[in-house]
Amino acid sequence: MPRLEGHCWSCSCSSRMKTKDLSSASWVSSKAEEMMSIITSVMRHAYGSLHSIKSANLIRRGLVLFTVGVFLALVLNLLQIQRNVTLFPEEVIATLFSSAWWIPPSCGTAAAVVGLLYPCLDSHLGEPHKFKREWASVMRCIAVFVGINHASAKLDFANNVQLSLTLAALSLGLWWTFDRSRSGFGLGITTALLATLITQLLVYNGVYQYTSPDFLYVRSWLPCIFFSGGVTVGNIGRQLAMGAAEKPHKD
Repeated sequence: MPRLEGHCWSCSCSSRMKTKDLSSASWVSSKAEEMMSIITSVMRHAYGSLHSIKSANLIRRGLVLFTVGVFLALVLNLLQIQRNVTLFPEEVIATLFSSAWWIPPSCGTAAAVVGLLYPCLDSHLGEPHKFKREWASVMRCIAVFVGINHASAKLDFANNVQLSLTLAALSLGLWWTFDRSRSGFGLGITTALLATLITQLLVYNGVYQYTSPDFLYVRSWLPCIFFSGGVTVGNIGRQLAMGAAEKPHKD
């Protein structure tokens, strides 16, 4: 009888120990699940905040680039019209800043697209910029671009070929001085080709015209202007992207 009682007592103790182990294991697993859910919610909230910040920065940069493109289009197109490089119908000349209404928003949209593409290509190609970026350098780049556009309207050469070669050298000098990246050169060439093709189609359909065209319906130096403009807008986009990336580190 004592042996039977001892055996029953040991069985009851072992069952109690198993019950305690199971309850503690279930408690640990429930706490682990709670911790995982908390960590997941925190990470989801952080990702949502980061995504909203990136979206806001992207929209802000796009608006700045659009404004810059509209302003440059108004000023530079006015210069071209005053020098009789481009000719618009008389009813168009009477409009704001002597410019067709569709040119500023079109140039602004193109500037936003090109300026946002430049830092994206830099990050995807893994090609960091060779120079220390600062707004003073970007402003000098804008001044050189305006000077190239001014030269296209003011300089008088024996023929357009000499003017085109001069502007091509100035445009390459602008890229070499302020950029020197393969992505910048490739995107500048792409911008020049597409913009020249669109301009050819517009002139062909009679939207406006160039005086003394020597490259189908346009001037032969026009791709140089588009190339230097693409590089200039790209530098502005890079600087805006770098400023947006530095703000979270400062905070």
